[in-house]
Amino acid sequence: MSKQYERLDEATLVRECLQQNAGAQKALYERFSGRMLGVCYRYARNQADAEDMLQEGFIKVFTHLEQYRSDGALEGWIRRIMVTTAINYLKRNKSFQQSLELDEALQVSSAEQSDLPLHTKDIIAIIRSLPLGYRSIVNLYAVEGYSHKEIGDILGIAESTSRSQYARARGLLMRLIEERKKVAVIK
Repeated sequence: MSKQYERLDEATLVRECLQQNAGAQKALYERFSGRMLGVCYRYARNQADAEDMLQEGFIKVFTHLEQYRSDGALEGWIRRIMVTTAINYLKRNKSFQQSLELDEALQVSSAEQSDLPLHTKDIIAIIRSLPLGYRSIVNLYAVEGYSHKEIGDILGIAESTSRSQYARARGLLMRLIEERKKVAVIK
């Protein structure tokens, strides 16, 4: 990042970006791209999809930057665009809709709790192993803080579908966590 722009406060950086200053745009991208790639990766099937989501998201950020009103954190505003972009990217992909229509017969039992802790990277890996539809709803509800009504609106599903998919995903997560803990005990 150019020394000239890396120290700018967010308001000045946004103002410079709105004046089409390429150095400021690069600085904005570099300041937030790492964290936003992480956001995209939570929704993506693979690294390439996450990078596509990130690029598409930043195009939207720069296209709509004049709509940012400085009444909240710039990072939060960018994150919301990235989440929306990631969901729209997935919605364009047929496998996303199919994963929301997972077999209702999947029965998830609640396993016993063990005292063996898992590391954050293990939890992230388990969440990433969830079917795409479940993973998206878990990310939107538990990580991003959207309500089931908002999730329904975003995904084009009923609020009750969001609730039931989240309940199933949560049960599956608990089962997968317990399985991971049992493997760790064996090692």
